[in-house]
Amino acid sequence: MNYDKMGLLKLAAGLRAGDFTSVELTNYFLNQIEAKDKDINAFITVTAEQAIAQAEDVDARLQAGHKLPALAGIPFALKDNICTKGILTSGASKMLAEFIPTYDAFVWIKLREQKAVLLGKTNLDEFALGSSTESSYFGATKNPLDQSRVSGGSSGGSAAAVAAGEAAFTLGSDTGGSVRQPAAYCGLVGMRPTYGLVSRRGVIAMASSMDQVGPLTRSIHDNAQVLQAIAGYDKEDTVSEKREPADFAAFLGQGVKGLRVGLTKSYLDPKIRPEFKEIILEVAEKLKQAGAQIINIDVDGLDAAVPSYYLLSSAEVSSNLGRYDGIHYGYRSPNYSELEDIYYNSRSEGFGDEVKRRIVLGTFALSAGYYDKFYVKAQKIRSFVKQELAGTFRDVDLILAPMTPDIAPKLGEKKNKVELYANQFFSVLAPLAGLPALSLPSGKLVEKMPVAVQLIGKPFSEALLYQVGDFIMEDVGEEIV
Repeated sequence: MNYDKMGLLKLAAGLRAGDFTSVELTNYFLNQIEAKDKDINAFITVTAEQAIAQAEDVDARLQAGHKLPALAGIPFALKDNICTKGILTSGASKMLAEFIPTYDAFVWIKLREQKAVLLGKTNLDEFALGSSTESSYFGATKNPLDQSRVSGGSSGGSAAAVAAGEAAFTLGSDTGGSVRQPAAYCGLVGMRPTYGLVSRRGVIAMASSMDQVGPLTRSIHDNAQVLQAIAGYDKEDTVSEKREPADFAAFLGQGVKGLRVGLTKSYLDPKIRPEFKEIILEVAEKLKQAGAQIINIDVDGLDAAVPSYYLLSSAEVSSNLGRYDGIHYGYRSPNYSELEDIYYNSRSEGFGDEVKRRIVLGTFALSAGYYDKFYVKAQKIRSFVKQELAGTFRDVDLILAPMTPDIAPKLGEKKNKVELYANQFFSVLAPLAGLPALSLPSGKLVEKMPVAVQLIGKPFSEALLYQVGDFIMEDVGEEIV
């Protein structure tokens, strides 16, 4: 039985009906990992013994007639920048290759309360800095749909694990598109929640003003169910919103009649592959035929969004990664004779090239003489984009946009880093403005690879995005996901 394609509702129902046990489920996914992951490289750490113990506990409780949470007994995986007490959390970096946290991330606590079964930790770009998972200290992750291609990044391992049938669902982190873009490349559903909806506590910081944790799944319903489990107020996270999470699945199946959907022409220019433009317009027409109103919109400042994002995020990276100095924790170089050598050599040897590149860029932007010229200007652009979007959302309920300009590139193909950065043209808008955004398969293939669309909403409109996404995906075949 292909448990990986059953969906969370059917898995939960089967567990409660006694059709199979959590141990059977867990062994199925562990066998999938053993059979496939030597080629895919989605996992950094597999926690087989712990997973079986968790599954046995769930089975015993079900046997005793206990009422358990919705995700109880269902095997999943966490991106390896999400802290897990007693389990390696490496950030895919040599700097943290032996780091065992003494505390748990908020999202892992929430899923443990659900009694979901942790299979292990997934691969990523080093410190989540990248969009292809090729910068990982543990090697690149391959796309299960075509192993000559990347799985995306930085949550490439999380996406590949679900696409390869190695986990029922996974969590990733999204700073500039790192949940949504891998989901797009691997034919999955990926949600970046509103900033503050899901706690960042225990997630290795990249750019703290934009970091958010989100789920990667095969279906809209599964995604909504996982988000339901991890959302909520956390007093330990200063930006956590003190509000009761909505019922994210409340509007599934209700169609799109009467909704106002924005479509911006600047997202359909030569930056995007022609077939992708056609697919976006087909989706817009489908929504229109179902009673939605398609409204052409213009959002000023879009061309400045990518440079603004990279400058601001790199500045925050420079600050956040300053703590890795070879003294407090993390890798310490054996090559030193004095204190300054420890700092210099530990960071030189412990960080990879992309991390160093971002640190240098961020430090430069924050330095005297350039702070006002670059950093302050980027902050002004960010504020301007936020204001523009706030005005746009007075006229529309959500925005329909491409997710990526092309299909997943070949491994090693994108050597020009500026070109890689420019590929995030469609993904950085939501994090700059703190908005929710959903990536989902369009149901179309180009060169046998999935093409995704993106829905961007007002703050805390995740349920609406799921509603529209559910309608778009109603006739997407299993070969896509």
